[in-house]
Amino acid sequence: MQQDRYYRDSIAEIDLSAIEANIQQLRRRLPSETGIYAVVKADAYGHGDVQVAAEALRAGAAGLAVAIMDEALKLRDAGIEAPILVMGWTRPEDAPLAAANDITVTVFQEEWLHQVQTAECEKPLSIHLKLDTGMGRIGVRDTEEMDGVLRAVKADDTFRLTGIFTHFATADDEDTDYYQQQADEFQRLAEHFKRNWPEDVEIHTSNSAASMRFPERMDHFVRFGISMYGLYPSEDVKQERPVELTPAFSLTSCLVHVKRVGPGESISYGATYTTEKEEWIGTVPLGYADGWIRRLQGMEVLVDGKRHPIVGRICMDQFMIQLDQEYPIGTKVTLIGKQGNDEITADEIAAWLDTINYEIPCIISHRVPRVYRKDGKTIEVRNTL
Repeated sequence: MQQDRYYRDSIAEIDLSAIEANIQQLRRRLPSETGIYAVVKADAYGHGDVQVAAEALRAGAAGLAVAIMDEALKLRDAGIEAPILVMGWTRPEDAPLAAANDITVTVFQEEWLHQVQTAECEKPLSIHLKLDTGMGRIGVRDTEEMDGVLRAVKADDTFRLTGIFTHFATADDEDTDYYQQQADEFQRLAEHFKRNWPEDVEIHTSNSAASMRFPERMDHFVRFGISMYGLYPSEDVKQERPVELTPAFSLTSCLVHVKRVGPGESISYGATYTTEKEEWIGTVPLGYADGWIRRLQGMEVLVDGKRHPIVGRICMDQFMIQLDQEYPIGTKVTLIGKQGNDEITADEIAAWLDTINYEIPCIISHRVPRVYRKDGKTIEVRNTL
C-alpha cells in the first residue's frame, strides 16, 4: 500500500528539478540526433521509479531502461506508455507477458529463443540483442553465437529485432585503453550484424560515463543512469566534470532526544563508545533497518550546519550523535545533502563504506518515505508502509 502521508520525521527528499536539469545538461552535450534512455532500474536507484520515469520523460527522455520484468510491469501499471527495455534476463515463459505489454526484452542465447517459440506470444515480441564486448556478464561474444541467434529470429515471426547494444566496463576510468578495446570489438560485431541483418535497428552502447566523456561517439541512444541522479560515475569523471550535475537525493531526520551525560557513560549496544568527559548526546530516529547501516558508526551528520559524529553502534531504528551543545527536540539532522554552508555527499559516504556512490541511495530502504519536490514545492509523497 502506498500512502500520501507519513508519521516520522526521517525522510528522503527527491528533487525532480535536479533530475530535469541533469537530463538537459546531457542533452546539450549530445548530438541532436542521439536520444536518451533514462535508466530507472532498482526503483530508480532508490529515488522512486514511477516518479523519476515520469519526470525524465517530461524532460525529453525517449524511453526507459530497467533490469527486470517486474520493474517494467510496474511502470506499465502506473500508466507509462513510453518504450521500456528490460536489460537483464527475462524468463522465456514471461515473453508473452512482455509482448502483451509492449516491453522490449534483451536476448543473448539461441536456446532462449527456441524456448520462447513454445510460449505462444499473441503479439510480436520486441527484442534487443546484447553483445558482450568485454564486460563478461551477459551477451553474445562472437559472430558464431550471433549467427545462431539471428537464425532463430529469422525462423519465427514471433520476434521483432529492434536493437543491438553493449555495456562498457571501464568508461569511467582515466585509462581509456580497455574502453577503446570494447568499442572496437562492438564495431566489429556490429558490422557483422549489419551484413546479416539488413533492417535498421536501434544501436546503443553508452552509459553515463561514456555519454558525458565521448559525446561524439554516440549512436542512436545513450543509457543515462547514475548521472541522471546527479552523481558522477567515478572520481576520474568527477575531476573531469564534463557535465555539471545536481544531486537529486537528500536524507534528513531530526533530534528526538537530547541529554547531557557525564564522563564514563556508555552509549548503545556493546558499550563500544564511552564518554571521557561531560557531553551532549542526541538520538536520531533512523537506523540500519532504514539502510543507515552499522558500518556508518563514526560517520558525521549535520546539525545546525555543523558536523557531529555518530557515536556507539547504530541500532535497527535509531542512532546517537555527539553534540557540541544542547539543541531543541525536533532540530533537523542532515545525513545526505546540504545544511548551512556544509554538505555530506553520497561520494563521502561511499568512501567511508569503501563502496561506490551508486550503492548509497539504493540501500536506503522503503521504510523511509520519499518526498518529491519540484521547483521548491512538495508535489508527491510516497510511503510504501
